[in-house]
Amino acid sequence: MNQPKKIPVVSKELLIPFIIITSLFALWGFANDVTNPMVTAFKKVMPELSWTQAYLVQFAFYFGYGCMAIPAALFIKKYTYKKGIILGLSLYALGAFLFYPASAYEEYSYFLISLYVITCGLALLETTSNPLILSLGAKETATQRLNLAQSFNPIGSISGMMIAQFVVLSQIKSATYNDETYAALDVASKAAIKTEDLNIISYPYLGIGVIVLVILILIVFTKIPTVQEHTSLSFKESVSKIFSKKTFLPGVIAQMFYVGAQIMCWTAIFQYVQYLNESTNSDINATYMNMIAMGIFLGGRFLGTALLSVFSAPKLLYIFAACAVLCCAGAIIIPGMPGLISLVSISLFMSIMFPTIYGIALKDMGDEAKVGSAFLVMAIVGGAIFPLMQGAIIDIGGDNLADTLILGVPEVKFSFIMPMICIAVVGLYGLYAAKLENA
Repeated sequence: MNQPKKIPVVSKELLIPFIIITSLFALWGFANDVTNPMVTAFKKVMPELSWTQAYLVQFAFYFGYGCMAIPAALFIKKYTYKKGIILGLSLYALGAFLFYPASAYEEYSYFLISLYVITCGLALLETTSNPLILSLGAKETATQRLNLAQSFNPIGSISGMMIAQFVVLSQIKSATYNDETYAALDVASKAAIKTEDLNIISYPYLGIGVIVLVILILIVFTKIPTVQEHTSLSFKESVSKIFSKKTFLPGVIAQMFYVGAQIMCWTAIFQYVQYLNESTNSDINATYMNMIAMGIFLGGRFLGTALLSVFSAPKLLYIFAACAVLCCAGAIIIPGMPGLISLVSISLFMSIMFPTIYGIALKDMGDEAKVGSAFLVMAIVGGAIFPLMQGAIIDIGGDNLADTLILGVPEVKFSFIMPMICIAVVGLYGLYAAKLENA
């Protein structure tokens, strides 16, 4: 008896464009995770900022997704995937280079504008690249293919974390002073330290700007398949069609909550470690812990890609979400290092969520995946909204993170109730999609 022919995740004729587009996933991974530690960096360089104000870094960075995703969809609907990628890379480079005048003027708001421009470019790249990856092969393996491509996103993320640690956090002079010694400095010394530190913060962005320009030139001279790039439906008709799909709107909501959870877990780990160091006299390096979390996340992506050949996407999604909720609870209630280990472990179970939600929501959408992708990318605005809420909880105790208790739990630990709620929403979406699948 003949065995059915196995459908490849990526066919040989589409392998080269798949590799080229997949390389872009590392680019926004770098931008995401070189930026997460900047909340802490700006707080140290500009001690006058509250934690809520410092978290405006994440608001500015992720708010661009909410503003640009729909215009990005309209752009690539009218033109091509390739032109969308070129415009996205151009905005990415522009935003990165704007860090130079921002550091020259030493204005916090200018840095926030630079981050916003970067994410306008990232919104174009993600709105373009995700559906393009889905279309580069058989629809039966679309979710696996996207999980595989997304597996390279953490490579950029780990690079961003390393640059943030070794180029920024370990080099800024502000971090070498405690509150008392810094307050004792004269005005000129403080100004000189601030100028030098803001220049240091700018270096990674100026460097990635150059790299993005090089990749932009390569893309210009690369042939990108025009897969499913023409449609007879208007934008309004496309929106009507995609919202008629039962798993789409809940998928957009789940994606917004997921991104919020991810950013909270990877940003507030710095405050979590600071709290442990203050309360237990430890010397834990937050960036190293974040890198471990990202390594686990990367391993989870490859594990998830393999498990999707055994479990349906919705089922695997709600199983992983349930495990992540338990890890969040552990981060809140378990004291000391075991609580931190529980926090780091959340990354394993978050690993499959973004591409899996994406694949479920856009399944069988064909060319309308372009417009559908825009709404899912717009949902990344969750990274702007929910971290601010977590920052407000952390701010309850002021700069000293070990003093204030909420329901008997230090406010930093209690703040992880926010990602726990967000991941629970993702789990409910997986359960809902599984029921529809089995109906």
